[in-house]
Amino acid sequence: MLDEIYKDAQMRMSKTLQVLHNELRKLRTGRASPALVNDLPVSCYGSTSPLNQVANVGVQDPRTLSVTPWDKQLVPAIERAIMESSLGLNPMSAGQVIRIPLPPLTEERRRELAKTVRGDGENTKIALRNIRRDAIGTLRDLLKDKEVSEDDEHRAQDRLQKLTDQNTTEVDAIIATKESEIMEV
Repeated sequence: MLDEIYKDAQMRMSKTLQVLHNELRKLRTGRASPALVNDLPVSCYGSTSPLNQVANVGVQDPRTLSVTPWDKQLVPAIERAIMESSLGLNPMSAGQVIRIPLPPLTEERRRELAKTVRGDGENTKIALRNIRRDAIGTLRDLLKDKEVSEDDEHRAQDRLQKLTDQNTTEVDAIIATKESEIMEV
């Protein structure tokens, strides 16, 4: 019973960390990354699809992405989707291949991104604490119903606290790494 609660909390916390990783991958740093544009919505064939489902996105060099549509008629739609995004990118079409040069970040934009990263980290920590709170609430309900002893409940709470501390430390490390990557000129 207690192991199930712990494993559930552990699984939910690892999913929360995965969400943080995915969000940070989408941020524009000084380096080219396909994750930056993979999820951009492209209007094609009467519906909207993510860019990575209608084209191949790759890194040409550290500051340039290349997008190769599977259907050459989609080139204008893909260019429009990239320009209309909030990323501030200007694609250049070269026949069937679209090149996206990534301009260097300004100091002001770097600070803004670092602030966003810290905010994402704080939101992740709040989510981790909420998961811990839910698990502890379940433990207290079990104690109230006399399904576990007080000692078992305290041990389980300590285990949950250690898990939360471990994940919070990991979030701090992820955020510090991403901030240094952003501030690197």
